[in-house]
Amino acid sequence: MTHPYLHWDVFTGEPLYGNQLAVFTDGRGIDSTTMQRMAREMNLSESTFILPAEAPGTDLRMRIFTPIQEVPMAGHPTVGSTFALAHTGFLEPGRPRVVFGLNVGPTPVDLEWEADRLRFAWMTQGLPEFGPAIDARSQVASALGLTLADLAPGLPVQIVSCGLRLVFVPLRDREAVDRAISDSAAFRRLMAELSENVPIFLFAVLPPGGEATVYSRMFAPAFGIIEDPATGSASGPLGCYLVQHGVVAPGAAGSMLNLQGVAMGRRSRLHIAIDGGPSAITGVRVGGEAVLVGRGELYV
Repeated sequence: MTHPYLHWDVFTGEPLYGNQLAVFTDGRGIDSTTMQRMAREMNLSESTFILPAEAPGTDLRMRIFTPIQEVPMAGHPTVGSTFALAHTGFLEPGRPRVVFGLNVGPTPVDLEWEADRLRFAWMTQGLPEFGPAIDARSQVASALGLTLADLAPGLPVQIVSCGLRLVFVPLRDREAVDRAISDSAAFRRLMAELSENVPIFLFAVLPPGGEATVYSRMFAPAFGIIEDPATGSASGPLGCYLVQHGVVAPGAAGSMLNLQGVAMGRRSRLHIAIDGGPSAITGVRVGGEAVLVGRGELYV
């Protein structure tokens, strides 16, 4: 059988930057095992499969696969697939919202148009769940090839989720973020010690006055991803972390920018909007652009 797909660069307005995504625009008739094998064949951070809606209140069903497993939700696949649906005409120009059925449930995406072209998409994520601070700070730093002094003082290493659990590691500055190493064996040892198996998201708060709020990287060997150029599922909880710990004031929380993927040569821009304040976050959105860079067919 022939399965067409569209190749998008997500969280960027420029081709060959951002995070790559394969969108299989018609996933009907493909079983779960074959979807996983197709995602492994594409070998991108994620591939998506578009299906007819299954749940009330949703417009379509989407399944998301990394090269080695299905995930309950993810940001760049949701934003990129929204652009793919606009490109194919499933989303008519001017439409304000589409609701995906993901493994975490109905997930709204708000749309901003420029004439007939989709310009920007905002994904709504779940409200945050904050885990306890992780005391093994030295072990976390060592797993990243860093020292305890590279961690940002006064900020916890902590698991936060808006649908996908990640370990957030605040570092002292951008230079420390760039020096970090993605070492799968070291991460496995660390996760065994923490009794977890989740991605590691490391970031540094940037000086005020610049365009971006934070500078980040994400390592996810548990998902078969050495490094991810742009992680929408992490940017929502990242924004919540920054608000929760007073790094960003509530008045500025609606217009944060996460700069990711620079160390990989795939600069990505992820916009974050958090409603509410510390201990009372009421809304989480992550948004960005996407660019079509190719199309193809997979023979299975």
